Amino acid sequence: MPGSHSAPGWTELTPEERRERRRLRREKQREDNVKRAAKMHTARLKIKANSSNAPSHIKRLVYVGCSGWRYWKWRDSFYADVPQQEWFAHYLKRFDTVEINASFYSWPTVAGVQAWRRAPGKKKFVYTVKVCELITHVKKFKGTKTLIRDFGLIADILGDKMGCFLFQLPPSYRYTNARLKEIISQLDPARRNVVEFRHASWWNEEVYSAFRKAGIIFCSCSGPRLPDMLIRTANEVYIRLHGPKRWYRHDYSKDELTEWARRIAASRAKRAWAYFNNDHDAHAPKNAAVLRRMLTRVDVRSAFPNIGRVSQTGS
Repeated sequence: MPGSHSAPGWTELTPEERRERRRLRREKQREDNVKRAAKMHTARLKIKANSSNAPSHIKRLVYVGCSGWRYWKWRDSFYADVPQQEWFAHYLKRFDTVEINASFYSWPTVAGVQAWRRAPGKKKFVYTVKVCELITHVKKFKGTKTLIRDFGLIADILGDKMGCFLFQLPPSYRYTNARLKEIISQLDPARRNVVEFRHASWWNEEVYSAFRKAGIIFCSCSGPRLPDMLIRTANEVYIRLHGPKRWYRHDYSKDELTEWARRIAASRAKRAWAYFNNDHDAHAPKNAAVLRRMLTRVDVRSAFPNIGRVSQTGS
């Protein structure tokens, strides 16, 4: 009978076989996207080699935004009266940067990154890309150098809209010297690498010193059971504000935001990146807007000489 020896249909597969098929499909998609991105990367290098030395596209001294923009909980406040298909355009009008979280949960595609790059809005809008959990949470930096390279090839499609690479480790990932060396040995020093730890054991001078030598940005955190301090290990500082007492739900007070503005100014960093991840009840965009305004104040500018170049509208 024709077709009697064909592969079994989806409904005939066991749960284990279905999971394996999904895994193989994801792996094939990832490989195809990496090959395509590699060709595009080679083309970009040729163009760059034939052009004059252009100045860096990262112009601002302070980038303040949110960790993602697509939150249903924001629809009645930040996105009030805004159609869902216009949410990102609405966000773009108010901020000049965003952390992309989607790339953490699933490997990005060439088409997806191209869509982010083409998004209408400010020409100087910059993305921070959160590296896929396959690298940080599944493999936990065990033999991931090729994966990190491949992820970078796809993210590089953002071109002049590419800002930082954010590597977030899980709370179970405790400090050891071996792990520290493992991380540093796999990161490309040509990139703006940011590493966020969720276990307090990483807040120590051995880590700071190693990151300084490697030029890696230590991610300062405002989060439960984490040291509430700004750490500078490179020319730039990076802060993620999750909420000091409850993850993602804290509404930062004026005093709390003033203290972070003071720390940023006191760091004397070349550039600062700050992202709010307290998405509950749309606290993030509200708090981010306040911090941006604070960073234009005269007393802050006196400590951070060129900070006045940051506009309140993000133009």
